[in-house]
Amino acid sequence: MAIAPDLEILQNETEWEDIETPPGDLESKEPPLESYLHLQQLLLLMKCLDWLWQDRNDYFAAGNLTIYYSPNRQKTENFRGPDFFVVLDTERKPRKSWVVWEEGGKYPNVIVELLSDSTANQDRTTKKEIYQDIFRTPEYFWFSPDTLELKGFGLTLGQYQNLQPNERGLLWSEQLQLFLGVYEQKLRFFDSEGQLIPTPEEAAKTAEQRAFAAEEKAQKTEEQLEAERQRSDRLMAKLRELNIDPDTL
Repeated sequence: MAIAPDLEILQNETEWEDIETPPGDLESKEPPLESYLHLQQLLLLMKCLDWLWQDRNDYFAAGNLTIYYSPNRQKTENFRGPDFFVVLDTERKPRKSWVVWEEGGKYPNVIVELLSDSTANQDRTTKKEIYQDIFRTPEYFWFSPDTLELKGFGLTLGQYQNLQPNERGLLWSEQLQLFLGVYEQKLRFFDSEGQLIPTPEEAAKTAEQRAFAAEEKAQKTEEQLEAERQRSDRLMAKLRELNIDPDTL
C-alpha cells in the first residue's frame, strides 16, 4: 500500500526548491530508546561505522534523530525517527535533525529499526511502507536486541524484496558495501570478506596485542642470538683447550 503518493513528486531537488522554506535547523523530536539494550546497540552501530569511515567526509550517520519530510516544509507534519540511518554523498557535519528539503531532497540510503514490544508492529508495517513508498530508501533492516531477529530488504522496482543471508547468516548491504549480522548477540558490521568491523576499543586492543606479540618475538629472537653466541664462544674455548686454533678452521 502506497502512503501519501503525492509526496513522491517532491523527491526531485528542483521541486523542493519551488516551495517557500520556513526557518530550518529543526530540533529532533525522538523519545528515549526503549531499553539499555537498544541504546547500547545504537551506540555500537554508530561507533563502528564512524571508526571504519573515519577518513570519509561524504556521509551522515545518526541514531534516534528526526527526519522531516513534509511537502509543505512544516515541522508539525510528516516526520519519522529511524533508530539508525545513513545518508551517502552528503556533507559529514553535526545536525539537530535531518530536514529533507534542506538536504537537496535526500532521504536515507540505509535504515535500521530496532524492534521492541511497543514498536515492532509499526516497524514491520507502517514504517516499512513509508520507507518503501515515500523515502525510497534502497535498503531497510530491522533487528531485535531481545530475540536477535534480523531481516533485510532491498528496493527493487519500487518494492522491498527480502535480502537473502549467506551461509553465515550475514546480510549484504550494497549501499554500505558491508555485511550486517549478529555477533555475540549484537548487530554488527562485517567487511566484504566477512571480517568483523571493530569498535575503536576493539581496534586499540588488537593493536596492543599485536605490538606485544611483535615485542615478544623480537625479544625471543635476541635471546636466541645471544644463546648462539654463547654456544660459539664455548666451542672456541674448548678448541683452544685442545691446542686447536679455531681461526684456522
